[in-house]
Amino acid sequence: MASKIKVDQLETADGSGTIALQNQLSGMTTASLPALGSAQMPTGSVLQVVENVYSTASQTGTQTMTDTGLTATITPSSTSSKILVMVNQPLTVSTDTSSSRDIAFSICRGSTEILAGTGDAKADTGTTHRYPAYNSLKKLDSPNTTSAVTYKTRFKVNAGSCDIFAQQHGGSSTMILMEIAG
Repeated sequence: MASKIKVDQLETADGSGTIALQNQLSGMTTASLPALGSAQMPTGSVLQVVENVYSTASQTGTQTMTDTGLTATITPSSTSSKILVMVNQPLTVSTDTSSSRDIAFSICRGSTEILAGTGDAKADTGTTHRYPAYNSLKKLDSPNTTSAVTYKTRFKVNAGSCDIFAQQHGGSSTMILMEIAG
């Protein structure tokens, strides 16, 4: 059941008068309210969110940065907007030695690396060694454009001989892009 309050007038806070409300809101509809667009949002407001979930396996064993397949695209509404890029990407390192292995991963805007991370992993026993690594980089980027911007992740072996896998065995990686008003 909807509630209604019916009031013809309100008394001022100091009691010195009244405020008449008759017909003050007549004819007002939601269509007459102003639209709140990205230009009216204060600095720091989230203007839009894009997410991509990717689960096709990729692998590299070289010391050259290789795309993992995880990407997401966003079109900023203003050149002053910033894009918060958040990556959640499980990786697996596989090697035939228990020696430490060094890997690198990054976030790129197009072909430009905007943030890099490294991982060092070591297994202790056995003949085939698989151990987890993780790309959970976050970056607040300033692309300075209103054209579509594509972000991606890349990875490589930094030192030693090993293979790195992303999205192995159907596992999912995610990239979230948030446009922040500048």
